Amino acid sequence: MKCILMNKNTPVVELELDDDTATILKVMQTYELDFLPVGIDTGNGSPSKKALNEWWFGRSIPASRSGIRAALEQLGIEHSKQLLLKCYGLSLSDQYWMKPVDSKLEWKNINFFENDFSDDVGNILFGQTAPQNIDLMSPCNTSDGWLKKKWKILDAKRCLIKAGSNPFMQEPINEVFGTRLHQRLGCNNYVPYKVLLENGIPYSVCENFINTNTELVNAVSINRSMKKRSQFSSYEHFINACDRLGIPGMKEFVDYMLVFDYLMANTDRHFGNFGAIRNVETLEWIGPAPIFDSGTSLWHDKLTRAINPFSEMETKPFYSSVSKQMELVSDFSWIPFEELKHLKDDIREIFVPTEFMDEERIEVLAEAVNSRVEELQCMKKKL
Repeated sequence: MKCILMNKNTPVVELELDDDTATILKVMQTYELDFLPVGIDTGNGSPSKKALNEWWFGRSIPASRSGIRAALEQLGIEHSKQLLLKCYGLSLSDQYWMKPVDSKLEWKNINFFENDFSDDVGNILFGQTAPQNIDLMSPCNTSDGWLKKKWKILDAKRCLIKAGSNPFMQEPINEVFGTRLHQRLGCNNYVPYKVLLENGIPYSVCENFINTNTELVNAVSINRSMKKRSQFSSYEHFINACDRLGIPGMKEFVDYMLVFDYLMANTDRHFGNFGAIRNVETLEWIGPAPIFDSGTSLWHDKLTRAINPFSEMETKPFYSSVSKQMELVSDFSWIPFEELKHLKDDIREIFVPTEFMDEERIEVLAEAVNSRVEELQCMKKKL
């Protein structure tokens, strides 16, 4: 089939796609290349088919998603990539979509920001039985990550509901503690989370922070916007790419993010879950995206007796070593350590005993976070 890749109402490039696999087979014609996804190579005057496919398939549900195999069986689909064309590639993270050539479809009539969407795919991803006639028009088709998640309209707001993982189902609660930590640190650029309990199982809930005029551009795409030179570290390359694109405030933001992730003991701040926000109408950069997706933290997959705040755990995105990564922080003077003294009590308030988590674990987490605060104070003195 032939489609035009659209950025909201702007035609970008005409493509030929395989009906069965959704693979981009050929670039047919170019229109407004300035409106391409960030990081797509156009060195020869036309977008790279390989780069377009990497971006396009990066929108699909990953094969590692919890429960995806059973969900696909219910949906009657072999590969999650096939779901992309069932919703025209529409997302709640940006305004890109595939418009069939000669179609009279308009973005205003089908986008998920202003129009209702089906709950069928999301419910099936959460293990519910499929209805007789499945409606595949859903932003859940273009959601990444390995944990179960679904988009749902709650009180007219587009909200992402996300599950935790065994054995402690701790990730949703971690997000709520992360919200409190942002508040203690005096930050205003974060996504607030709440917890929804269903049958005693916690799920995190957050409102979408992208609107009809903006898009989230992750750090993967930012990094791809320029060739990495061997003399630069991954941190230097990212900051250089942000400077070249004209994204304001990124160095200060990364300083904050690294401190926040250190206190959270976050092990999964990869290049796919932070970035910047761009206006899709003017292509102007607004600034760093608010911090989101911080649940894979606080020793969520460690037995209680294995929690050690001083262990050299593996980190992301710039270095695999905690100590090495924290050396990138250039300023600790802004940290309100007096506020951080209350984090132990915050842990005890937010993490209540459940069938997944007992009082001993909660107390160990409280002491571990407090130890990280004390270690952060030592880092400040050494700087």
